[in-house]
Amino acid sequence: MLSEQSAATVRATLPAVGAAIGEITERFYARLFAAHPELLRDLFNRGNQASGAQKQALAGSFAAFATHLLEHPDTRPDAMLGRIAHKHASLGVTPEQYDVVHEHLFAAIAEVLGEAVTPEVAAAWGEVYWLMANALVAIEKRLYEESGGRVRRPWEVVERIEETADVVTFRLRPADGGPVRAFRAGQYVSVQAELPDGARQIRQYSLSGAPGDSVRQFSVKRVSGDDATPAGEVSNHLHARVRPGDVLDLSEPYGDLVLDTDAATPLLLASAGIGVTPMVAMLADLAATGHQGPVTVVHGDRSPADHALRADHETYAGKLPEASVHFFYERDAEPGTRTGLVDLAGIPVRPSTRAYLCGPLPFMRTVRAQLIERGVAPADIHYEVFGPDLWLARG
Repeated sequence: MLSEQSAATVRATLPAVGAAIGEITERFYARLFAAHPELLRDLFNRGNQASGAQKQALAGSFAAFATHLLEHPDTRPDAMLGRIAHKHASLGVTPEQYDVVHEHLFAAIAEVLGEAVTPEVAAAWGEVYWLMANALVAIEKRLYEESGGRVRRPWEVVERIEETADVVTFRLRPADGGPVRAFRAGQYVSVQAELPDGARQIRQYSLSGAPGDSVRQFSVKRVSGDDATPAGEVSNHLHARVRPGDVLDLSEPYGDLVLDTDAATPLLLASAGIGVTPMVAMLADLAATGHQGPVTVVHGDRSPADHALRADHETYAGKLPEASVHFFYERDAEPGTRTGLVDLAGIPVRPSTRAYLCGPLPFMRTVRAQLIERGVAPADIHYEVFGPDLWLARG
C-alpha cells in the first residue's frame, strides 16, 4: 500500500513524529478551530477537546495506521478504520473536510518539527495521510448509501423514563411521521442538541431498545464532571431540559459492535455502568429471534440502584434457554449477585466463545485479558468505547 520510498522515510522518521505527536495534535486543533470555529461549535465534542481525549485519540489512530503500514504492508487495519468511519458517518463528515484537516495537520507538523520536515518527509507522511483518508472516505460513502443518504432528521420525544438517579431513557418517533429504518443490535445514533449558547453539539448514544421497535430508544447517563473531566454539556442538557413533545435531531444508526453469530456460537456479553445499553439491545434481539445457544451475561456497577435497565437486562436474559447471568456490585450486593469488580474467575467460558464488551476502558482491558487467558481468540473479542477511542492511544 505504501510506496517503498515513502515506507523507508516513514520508518526513519516515525520515532520523531511519535515523540512529538501530542504537540502536533495540540497545534493542529488550535489552527483548525481558529480557521473554522463552526467545527468546534457544531461538530467536535467540546468536552473531549477540553479534556484532551480527542487529541489522544487522533494521535493514537494516526500513529497506529502508520505503524500498521510498515509492519503489515499487504493488509489494511480495517477494524480500526471501520470504527472511525462509523463515527464519522454518524456525524455527517464530508470528503471535503479531509482536505481541511490535511491543511492544518501538516502545517502543525511543519511548525513542530521545523527543518526536519523536508519535501521528502512531507511527501511520505502525506502518502500515509491520504491512504488513511481515502480509505475512510470510501467506507463512509458506502455507509451513507446504506443509510439512505440522510445525515439527520427530527425526532419527537414521546416518553422519558427515569432509570436511575443519573440515567434517563428517551423514546422518540420521527417528527415527520415517516418510516423507522431497521438497525442492528449494538448500534448507536448521533443526537444533536442546541445548547443555551447556540452551539449544536453532537453526541453518540447506543440504542437500548429492541431492533424491531417502531420507535428509537436511547439511554443517557448524566456526566457530572470532576477535576479531570468536564461535566457533560449534552447529557446535562438532555437530563435538565428535554421532555415529551420536544424534538431532537438524530442520525441514522451506525456502529460496528453488532451481533454476528449463529445459534451454536457461545456468546459472552460483558458490560459495566452505562455500557449496559448496547448489551440490552443485543439480548432483546437474541430473545426476539429465539436464540438457542449459550449466552453468558456479565455486568458490573456501583450498586443495584445504579444499574440502569436492570429489569430489561434480567427479563431478556430470562427468555434465553441457555443464559447465565452474573451481576457484580461494588456495594449493596443482593442475594444472587456478587460484591466487587467484575472478575471472570469462577464463570465458565466455553471454547469458541465470541465476546462483546462495553464499558470503561480499564474494565474492558481487564475482561479482555481474562478472556484471552481462558483461551478466547483475540479476534473473537469485540468492544465499543463511548467517546474517543483511547485503546490505541494508551497502547
